[in-house]
Amino acid sequence: MTTIVAKPLSAAAFAPFGDVLEIAGDPDKIINQGLCGRYHDRAALDFGADGRAGISLFNAQPRALPYTLELLERHPEGSQAFVPMHQNPWLVITAEAGEAPEAPPGMVHAFLAAPGQAINFHKGTWHGVLTPLHGPGLFAVIDRIGDSANLEEHWLAEPLLVTGP
Repeated sequence: MTTIVAKPLSAAAFAPFGDVLEIAGDPDKIINQGLCGRYHDRAALDFGADGRAGISLFNAQPRALPYTLELLERHPEGSQAFVPMHQNPWLVITAEAGEAPEAPPGMVHAFLAAPGQAINFHKGTWHGVLTPLHGPGLFAVIDRIGDSANLEEHWLAEPLLVTGP
């Protein structure tokens, strides 16, 4: 079984797949009587022409490292953001696009998100399922709500083993 080592999540490493949402640097604005820093517009949300933004709550079962990856999915009609409602590290798995839009996913990458980090997958990005490493596995998910199908799944011919850094 091929092993992938999860790297710490960073905006630069994750940029081909989406956005990292985190407090970094100085805030864009100071609001609320000077008591709150606003880090403004940190994700490129895309819900397509016939979709709208929706916020759902997910409560996922925690997994453990090493983690066996068997399934990737993507959402061709819209982006998908995962905002943890806890202060625990969690696993983010993504894959490069195939050589053509209908091709299977390419090389798989794994990231370890630190407490306080959230992510937004760009529209059409192959990714693993929600993978908290500790309970509670509670996340707010901002994604496309619409009538068209917005989920494609790809089962790997051979599972991959994801380990920690």
